[in-house]
Amino acid sequence: MDELIKSSANQVVDLLRSGKVSTLELLETLETHIQQVDVHVNALPTLCFDRAKEHAKLLANKPVDECGLLCGIPVTIKDLSAVKGVLTTYGSSVFKNNISAESDPVVHRIEANGGVIYAKSNTPEFGAGGNTFNEVFGPTNNPWDTSKSAGGSSGGAAAALASGSAWLSQGTDNAGSLRSPASFCGIVGLRPSIRCAAIETGADLYQSLSAFGPMARNVEDVALFLDAMIIADSLDGAYKYKREASFLKYARKRNMPAKVAYSEDLGITPVDPEVADICRNAATQIFDLGIAGEEACPDFTGVHESYQTLRALGFATNFEHLLESNRAELKPDVIKNISDGLDLSGSQIRRAVRTRSTILRNVESFFSDFDLLITPAAIVPPFDVKKTYVTECNGKEFNNYIDWLSIAYAITLVSLPVLSLPCGFTKSGLPVGLQIVGKPRGEAALLSAALVIEEMLNINAEPIMPLNNKGTACRSMVNG
Repeated sequence: MDELIKSSANQVVDLLRSGKVSTLELLETLETHIQQVDVHVNALPTLCFDRAKEHAKLLANKPVDECGLLCGIPVTIKDLSAVKGVLTTYGSSVFKNNISAESDPVVHRIEANGGVIYAKSNTPEFGAGGNTFNEVFGPTNNPWDTSKSAGGSSGGAAAALASGSAWLSQGTDNAGSLRSPASFCGIVGLRPSIRCAAIETGADLYQSLSAFGPMARNVEDVALFLDAMIIADSLDGAYKYKREASFLKYARKRNMPAKVAYSEDLGITPVDPEVADICRNAATQIFDLGIAGEEACPDFTGVHESYQTLRALGFATNFEHLLESNRAELKPDVIKNISDGLDLSGSQIRRAVRTRSTILRNVESFFSDFDLLITPAAIVPPFDVKKTYVTECNGKEFNNYIDWLSIAYAITLVSLPVLSLPCGFTKSGLPVGLQIVGKPRGEAALLSAALVIEEMLNINAEPIMPLNNKGTACRSMVNG
């Protein structure tokens, strides 16, 4: 069991294809492991092993070449996406008893490609927050130190990977909801271009802030999962994503970027000094590969107001009805997000759109000269899980739960593909992630460069469960 848990997703898929292991055996392994570790972490509060085993039996009756890219590997789904016949709460008391009648498109896509869903990962209410907790299931703890946050809003997905309870986890990202948990938990999370990985199911099908994406323990596994998540069609041809070959094959080409920019803060946010030092050291190692590099970033003037205006508009569009019918059951942050959106004036929205367009032009000009932009993925290391959000960093105070995430949401605003890659550890042994930003629609080149960087940094952490009797991870590290 221990050997399987420590295997990469690509290794597990190879075992499935060769017949050396079955999906049912993998599910039994996970079920035992989760019973041992998730009581400490609370990454996967909703399990659906009976459903998964029925799916596994169907796959077992198919020829291996008809089992899809994932070939029966078990997968977790974030509790913001509906899975038919399974509890889907969105982290909200409003939906604490909601059994989904149908699966969302991203779930259909993953299952069509051979993914077997066995669990739902924890999330803050409606994904609103950089710390994963809710009134339905409680908080998710960081497997490296269970007194710390796993990040949010895909904290359950990241913690499941870090604790050995998953090989692949689906997540979502708006203000860094894939990237911050990846940084906090020492795994890889990719936010792809809008509409690359799935079709949205909310009230605004044309929204351009939130994206589905893959999370895994390494770059190759993320590339494999992205191949399985990419959409086959679209409601609007303008959003259809096209590619020539698989992302995994592109990644394995290990193409070096010609020129890389590094920015500690994008000119918009404070950064914890220890995090800054770790990320700067990683950037120096990248430049030592012979890649041309310099400190630079696009002009993000106005990003805070523009992003938060458009975010508030999205909350109002999607959740106005809940404010009217279930206000007492919503957490204060969600109520404020919706209310802020309802209070927006036309001039505020127009200004946000104009500012976003200006920043996008700045970014397009910037990437005519650079292949990648790298920054810290999160401005702080994992913080106390009992804190709602980061309230201060390097002398700067934040007065709401979203301000500390600007190094991530600046990239969201301009819809660039971006991933978080482990790049080091604090003196207390907590993971730190590097945010690597690619050119527009540049997932393939981004993954290829990230694989080169991952192998160069060689920051490899084995699955770090089981926990010791103090709730601290018993971890085995390689070069770190």
